[in-house]
Amino acid sequence: MKFLEHPTRNLFFTGKGGVGKTSVACATAVRLADAGKKVLLVSTDPASNLDEVLGVALGNHPTAIPAIATLFAMNLDPQKSAAEYRERMVGPYRGLLPDAAVKSMEEQFSGSCTLEIAAFDEFSRLLGDPTATAEFDHVIFDTAPTGHTLRLLTLPSAWDGFMEENTTGTSCLGPLAGLHHQQKLYQESVKALGDPAMTTLVLVARADASALREAARTSGELAELGVRNQTLVVNGVFHAIDVSDPYAVALEQRGSVALASMPDGLKAFPQTMIPLSPDGILGIESLRRLGDSDRSTARETLRDATTRPEEQAVEQLQLPMLSELIDDLVAPGHGVILAMGKGGVGKTTVAAAIAVAIAQRGYEVHLSTTDPAAHIAAAMNDESLPTLSVNRIDPEVETAKYSAEVLRKAGKNLDQKGKALLEEDLRSPCTEEIAVFRAFADAVAAGTNKFVVLDTAPTGHTILLLDSALAYHREVTRQSSEMPEAVEKLLPRLRDPDFTRVLIVTLPEATPVHEAASLQRDLRRAEIEPYAWIINQVLSPLAITDPLMKQRQAHEQKYLREVSEMQASRVGIIPWQIVPPIGLQALSRLTSEERTAVKT
Repeated sequence: MKFLEHPTRNLFFTGKGGVGKTSVACATAVRLADAGKKVLLVSTDPASNLDEVLGVALGNHPTAIPAIATLFAMNLDPQKSAAEYRERMVGPYRGLLPDAAVKSMEEQFSGSCTLEIAAFDEFSRLLGDPTATAEFDHVIFDTAPTGHTLRLLTLPSAWDGFMEENTTGTSCLGPLAGLHHQQKLYQESVKALGDPAMTTLVLVARADASALREAARTSGELAELGVRNQTLVVNGVFHAIDVSDPYAVALEQRGSVALASMPDGLKAFPQTMIPLSPDGILGIESLRRLGDSDRSTARETLRDATTRPEEQAVEQLQLPMLSELIDDLVAPGHGVILAMGKGGVGKTTVAAAIAVAIAQRGYEVHLSTTDPAAHIAAAMNDESLPTLSVNRIDPEVETAKYSAEVLRKAGKNLDQKGKALLEEDLRSPCTEEIAVFRAFADAVAAGTNKFVVLDTAPTGHTILLLDSALAYHREVTRQSSEMPEAVEKLLPRLRDPDFTRVLIVTLPEATPVHEAASLQRDLRRAEIEPYAWIINQVLSPLAITDPLMKQRQAHEQKYLREVSEMQASRVGIIPWQIVPPIGLQALSRLTSEERTAVKT
């Protein structure tokens, strides 16, 4: 790994879910420790799997890793910190304000922005206080702060009394309001992040267009804030061993195309290419091998893995195909179908495939998406289906409209500093979520007389935020009839399983499955029960002969079983596609797949 030729004291790893940043961070820590350095490896990820990768139970204090004397690791818990911070902020108002108002405050402090601030609060002690990690040569962070968090913490106006008077209803100023006493610590942390002699930002991606775009976006955002010492790691680069296997050849070609069209912003960085591992990266020895770019060594590793007795015969878990769920989805004759999931799992493709399948059965269907995948809309127009309409809810347009409204109403009496903080608050992910949510409410209402398929589903937090805001509004005005009908009926519709079917989309890998489980918990907290889990890009049904892909095929069984046992009432799988599912014909294949026998 090139960034280890002259490693800085602090190394931050960032990347979208499922790209392998935890594995790369752990492998980095092992290599530095093997070189005789004393290393502390830290994760602030709520769904951290450091314990699983290192094989040691971790807590919120440095724990020695038995296999390497100079390696220590810890899991910080931003969820717990956020809960404690939320209670500190809300507790004093219990008994003084109406219950509905207290509930609204609690939900304001339950969103992603609160978690971001709590995570930064956790690792600021390690980054900004030199005495906290003085005994270590290197500190490695599995997760990096977002650009939004850093902008909030670097705005001088964020530390004045403006937040105590904020009444915008947005969800990011509140989480910051109680952190004044740690201003100096945060300033030192931000300073350390921007010092190239102290800190390296490691952008982790896959040989995949969407992962590389996300890395480029993160890179540019953090560079603007002074975090400029960056390097790129492309994990999971695949080279076919059996060139007669069409799936292996297609996977290699897809990665080559993505790397050839890498965003310009990434091309200038030092680059490390890590070959695709034949199975999960678990244990110190597998971490030592990660990043070995020598193909002969990689083949030896593969032979070792495939000759282990426990890997010779793996029972393939038989799960239903997505096609087997379509009859039940169309049974009501109308309603809303939501495809939910983290970025990069394919929820837009799943939504489009289901919309096409229902329309081909003669039902009137409206498909709405926030994804700029114009190729899907173009393909549908070229092969027009008379009962299918498509539109795109543009997050930028909706956010601009919402932000202008908030600035007009809440910002008219603010001074320049107050407006600067409010404008930053409106640049947060929470603002876009709320803005898109308003357009989403109108789309859901159309499901009373036709099918509406959406991949613009709100998070459980956003639903509860609306719920608490409506409750507070009713408490104050006592006139719920003032609410628009689409908004007034939105929550009952989303919570009605006969009207709304929620599909959780994931991949058969550790991080996407664990993040999907977190999404399911949020939905249940909002009293919405998911209808089914859809597992995308599954290798199990395919007649694969390439030995590395066969090993990956065996490894994914663990996560298929995990989903099937995760209180999921229904599961549907989509096999990995040789041809990317773009256009009506390709989308139709996703809902008409027949199970393919696996060659042995």
